[in-house]
Amino acid sequence: MSKQTVIKIEDLSKQYRLGNIGTGTVSHDINRFIAKIRGKEDPFLKIGETNDRTKKGSSDFVWAIKDINFEVQQGEILGIIGKNGAGKSTLLKILSKVTGPTTGSIKAKGKIASLLEVGTGFHPELTGRENVFLNGAILGMTKLEIKSKLDEIVEFAGVERYLDTPVKRYSSGMMVRLGFAVAAYLEPEILVVDEVLAVGDAEFQKKAIGKMKNVSTEKGRTVLFVSHNMGAIANLCDRTIVLKNGEIAFEGDTIKAIDFYLKSAAFDLPILEFSKLSNLNRIGKRNFAELKKITLKNSVGNPSTELLFGQECKMLLSFETKSYITNLEIGVNFKDSSGVNLGGLVSHWNGFKQKFEKGLHEVMITVPFMYLMPGQYYITLWIKKENERVDDQIANCISFTVLEAALNGNKADLTKYRHLNLTLPTDWEDITENV
Repeated sequence: MSKQTVIKIEDLSKQYRLGNIGTGTVSHDINRFIAKIRGKEDPFLKIGETNDRTKKGSSDFVWAIKDINFEVQQGEILGIIGKNGAGKSTLLKILSKVTGPTTGSIKAKGKIASLLEVGTGFHPELTGRENVFLNGAILGMTKLEIKSKLDEIVEFAGVERYLDTPVKRYSSGMMVRLGFAVAAYLEPEILVVDEVLAVGDAEFQKKAIGKMKNVSTEKGRTVLFVSHNMGAIANLCDRTIVLKNGEIAFEGDTIKAIDFYLKSAAFDLPILEFSKLSNLNRIGKRNFAELKKITLKNSVGNPSTELLFGQECKMLLSFETKSYITNLEIGVNFKDSSGVNLGGLVSHWNGFKQKFEKGLHEVMITVPFMYLMPGQYYITLWIKKENERVDDQIANCISFTVLEAALNGNKADLTKYRHLNLTLPTDWEDITENV
């Protein structure tokens, strides 16, 4: 490795066996041993399928990650994104030595502190204070070094009142606060953070992201950050890796990586039947309502994913109700290419409170003014009963592009305002004479 490279991963793969047997059997171990002493390749490395959990395969072996290669530089914050089951957590567990690779190698310079799930490395019967010292000792720090950092850790975590209480009595939010504070303040050379920050509240997430930035920029330490929050990834990481079915699908600039990831999760056709989607981006039990299809229409009424800035557009939404419903609520959320939620539309806000008989229905949603600035956007749809949980939601189900157009007869150079995501229809009037 070069002086600036702190992590180098070469041809890294991890194979798992499905079912109740576990990692293997005695006969498999014997076959592996015989192949090894004969100088031949492990026979079980020749089998195994891509880790696509949405499809039934023909093999009992799957590659959780396959032939991963990349390097991480000192002081870099590397983002790792991908759908559930893409191999993100497996990669971090191998990096953290929670599990070993099947093939390939990892070379790392310095201590690695991991925060992979709530309470990682904590003993439930020990107090918060005792767990801080235990984790510090595992990282190779002396008792004096840990003691000098204790006040900062406790202040950041905000758990001073519970410091001498066994952590088994902590809430999940308190646990992740203390776990992150320990991992960040005991100054490892490499900090590995999985999607645990989502457990914390908004205040803590903001503090944690600020701390990771500080660790990287001011102290030159390296951070590997896995998250489904595209806004946090865009705000924190300069370079990002997109994993798909255990393999690297994209590596490079974070904004381009996010755009690649969201496009792979969305469809660029103006008409989309949701039965053709996998359920990876879908939540809800669909007990009483189910989304069926969406059609995007431009200002002249034709199906299109290219909509004009400032012009009218329409969304034709099809859904099925499984019983008579009097309080159905429909929502449309818009996200930009970084995954930031820009707001949306809710049927009840506009007084649309229809009664729906059991069966198929179509609703036309008209947006009289496209307020999103030119760029790429994604739609999340949801349907539920008023004041109840979402019954069907599909994230990033369809994408569309907003194109520049004259606004009220005035052609503006919108490229000057790329930092803006949206505008609002307004009336401007000179009332100087009234002053």
